[in-house]
Amino acid sequence: MKRLKVMTIFGTRPEAIKMAPVVLELQKHPEQIQAIVAVTAQHREMLDQVLNLFSIHPDYDLNIMSQGQTLFDITARALTGLNQVLAEAKPDIVLVHGDTTSTFVGALAAFYHKIPVGHVEAGLRTGDKYSPYPEEMNRKLAGALTDLHFAPTAMARDNLLAEAVPSERIFVTGNTVIDGLLATIKPDYVFPAGLHEVMSELAGRRMILVTTHRRENLGEPMRHVYQALRDIISEIPDTVAVFPVHRNPQVREVVQSELGGLERVILIDP
Repeated sequence: MKRLKVMTIFGTRPEAIKMAPVVLELQKHPEQIQAIVAVTAQHREMLDQVLNLFSIHPDYDLNIMSQGQTLFDITARALTGLNQVLAEAKPDIVLVHGDTTSTFVGALAAFYHKIPVGHVEAGLRTGDKYSPYPEEMNRKLAGALTDLHFAPTAMARDNLLAEAVPSERIFVTGNTVIDGLLATIKPDYVFPAGLHEVMSELAGRRMILVTTHRRENLGEPMRHVYQALRDIISEIPDTVAVFPVHRNPQVREVVQSELGGLERVILIDP
């Protein structure tokens, strides 16, 4: 019996977190499925964190990240690299996830090779092509190239139906981030030295976990969020905010200026 060759393509940490459970499940069936992992790696360090966490070893690593990279750079390098990968691996189907540039480019490269595409976390829409940017168009364009749509919710399914996607090609699966969470929960987990000190400060207090690195938050929206956070911390004395600060320099600069040194706001590396 011929094994089904399934290639997963991703390049960022969020994609890796949500695709890891899919990859691990595919790998459980080696007699029926040849699981192939290709990463574009436009987020090198943060992607490697997740790959190491789930013990996933890519079969193909394009390693396209470069200093000062733009959407044009990522798109061009990923498309060229995936052309070679797909020509060599010849998968039966390609799985992409969500709404990143590697999602769109992965679907486009598969289409150019006439390989069917499965889109995990399909059907999310805002109706504004510039919000979120470029994610809204990435997922819409990927959707136009997709053969099997794995929608996380009934609402996402409705969005696809409204775009005339045949119902038999849509599968409501839930969100794989839940599977990723369940796979990483360890009741006896021991925090590393740096985080152990952070967690000890939370004893008897309520934690607010903060992340604000979205492109749409840059500028004044981000400052408004931090002002609201300062107000909450000031008014509710038993709260502590833990903030894994994204490595984007535009984010780190504002975070340090607005929240650096503030009591009960703990800034840590992502």
